[in-house]
Amino acid sequence: MSFADGLKTIVVATDLDGRSEAALDYARKIAAAYGARIVLAHGLDPVDYAAVDAVPGRVLRGLTEEARAALDEMAADLIREGIHSHSEIRQGVVAQMLVDVARQYEAGLIVIGTKGNHGAGPVVVGAIAEQLVRLAPCPVMAVAEDWNAGDFRPVPGGPILLAMERNEAAPAAVATACSLAEVFHRTLLVLHARGPAEASAFLNPGATTLAQFGIKPAGRFPVRCIVKDGSPSDVIAEAIGQYHPSLLVAGVKRASETPGPHGTAYALLARSRVPVLCVPPEQVAGEVRQEALSPAEAR
Repeated sequence: MSFADGLKTIVVATDLDGRSEAALDYARKIAAAYGARIVLAHGLDPVDYAAVDAVPGRVLRGLTEEARAALDEMAADLIREGIHSHSEIRQGVVAQMLVDVARQYEAGLIVIGTKGNHGAGPVVVGAIAEQLVRLAPCPVMAVAEDWNAGDFRPVPGGPILLAMERNEAAPAAVATACSLAEVFHRTLLVLHARGPAEASAFLNPGATTLAQFGIKPAGRFPVRCIVKDGSPSDVIAEAIGQYHPSLLVAGVKRASETPGPHGTAYALLARSRVPVLCVPPEQVAGEVRQEALSPAEAR
């Protein structure tokens, strides 16, 4: 199923402190362009409290009522714009809550807001978003609250940057990036990080990358292939600073082969100064994954 065909519902993680405004703005634009509805999901995470059992019921009810009023107001704004919307409030670990909501509504996209590139925000939210990428039945987009500020601010009508890597998620990432470039009338920049072996052999992957991955714009949108030497995360950071894209698209494997608790997805989510859309392999993008977060992942 293509990105456009599967994008009937977008789940947006919302909060009450304004951090999700940028995420909702991106989701709104995508929903309007693809004719999708938006489900506003708000989680009351017990981890936020030292001892959730000790929190008076009236306090939790008050939080829920406050969240409901705020979400209803956001939903009403979307409806006035012609975007069908409603909200979900649930208690539990945020990542698992979003996965559950996405499964229930057969969402084609989850959008989550982050605290931006200051302090510990990217580290914490990068880990949460990576959990979503590994578990969610659909692509996951992370939008920093400061994405539209500072030296990395996208140029008006900025390009779609596709981080091209040869893995099982590549076909789905290509299809998604091409769809977005066509729908939003943007240039598609296909970026390949050339490894040491390719560089020493004087290989130019850019000469064949577009054909190998089935990128055939056929005049629907401009496309350009860029080859840079270095690690993927460094090359992507350099390209963002140089080309100021409006969105970074990357195909992400379900299981990381990188040593340690995090993989390439975490590096992208924690370092990127532009919204990142992580696309899972197409063969599992529609599967209903039943496993829950382990206690270690929930922390």
